[in-house]
Amino acid sequence: MAYHGLAGRIVEAIDPHTEGDPVAVLGQTLVLFGSVIGPEPHAMVGATRHGTNTNVMVVGDTAKARKGDSFSPVRRIFELADPDYCARRIHSGFGSGEGVIWAVRDPTTRLEPVREGGRVTRYETVVADEGENDKRLLVVEPELARILRVAGRQGSILSMIMRDAWDGGDLAVITKGTHLRATGAHVSTVGHITADELRRELSDSEAANGFMNRWLVMVARRSKLLPEPEPFEGRPVQLVADELRNRIAFARAQGRIERSQPARELWGAIYADLSRAHPGLVGAMLARAEAHVLRLAILYALLDRSVVVEPVHLQAAVEVWGYAERSVRFLFGEATGNPLADRILRALGQADELTRTEIRDLLGRHASEPQVDVALGVLLEAGLARVEPRATGGRPVEVWQRA
Repeated sequence: MAYHGLAGRIVEAIDPHTEGDPVAVLGQTLVLFGSVIGPEPHAMVGATRHGTNTNVMVVGDTAKARKGDSFSPVRRIFELADPDYCARRIHSGFGSGEGVIWAVRDPTTRLEPVREGGRVTRYETVVADEGENDKRLLVVEPELARILRVAGRQGSILSMIMRDAWDGGDLAVITKGTHLRATGAHVSTVGHITADELRRELSDSEAANGFMNRWLVMVARRSKLLPEPEPFEGRPVQLVADELRNRIAFARAQGRIERSQPARELWGAIYADLSRAHPGLVGAMLARAEAHVLRLAILYALLDRSVVVEPVHLQAAVEVWGYAERSVRFLFGEATGNPLADRILRALGQADELTRTEIRDLLGRHASEPQVDVALGVLLEAGLARVEPRATGGRPVEVWQRA
């Protein structure tokens, strides 16, 4: 179901030419389509506007997962369909939030004095910078670990800007020496990273502040061995690119997208499951399930030249989200997002039980009593550990075990 419609046909056309995982090809196809069609197609959820911009994080289980091989043919299809977009609006190498804003910045003006007879008689407004009229931007970062390191630095605004960009709001940074603004920005991101890099570079704050739950996380593996892949060209490639060009033109002409009545009924049936809370780090990373499914369903509808989301589009979106959810669970399992709690949990997995004193000894007495209390509370709340008082010859002791 995830390979429904034109998205699936693009994956089918690409698959014989790459060792990249088809699911990575699919995810990046959807993100590029959402980027190239621009900010006009959207859905409203109450007062919140959801555009078609989104982010995909392709996570290779090893350095040989062929993540780049999954992107190159997708870009080639879009180059054939819209060469101007690919030449001007795909960028990489952003090292700051200011850099993202600059790529979609508004024009700026300044007052210039007008002199007559050597005297300033009036001031007139002149354009200091014409800005960027095209607010579409696709950030492609083949070394996403670098971006995570930058986002985690003290004083960096990159995480904040990327969160605001996904939300579709206006972007701005105003400091004593900098005044940058971008209104109506339509920013999407494709990032590649290995599983080990993601686990190592992801900070607690990035998981907790909503940066990570604005990504579709897709674990990718090498799909096959192709010692000599055929050139990605010819009539089948051109035909699917021509079809894509047609769908891009259709989508750009659309505005507000709504669900058909059958899709509304299906949405009502699956909404509770999408909205359920998950404990720990996994829960923090899956907190925007409803929004992701909504945006993906719009993309599938527009790829079908449909002005409304039908059940088939919603089902395809749910399939994609289901894979993203399974990817997060595979990568982070029972991680809580609290490093101290995760360390205690690993220790409990290696021992039948531990007393609180043994836990403190395990931590080398480097953690304070309140920090240990918080960590143990996290494990209890997540249902990952249980505690029972045990009688001794004197004062009862707390005995902790994995749940």
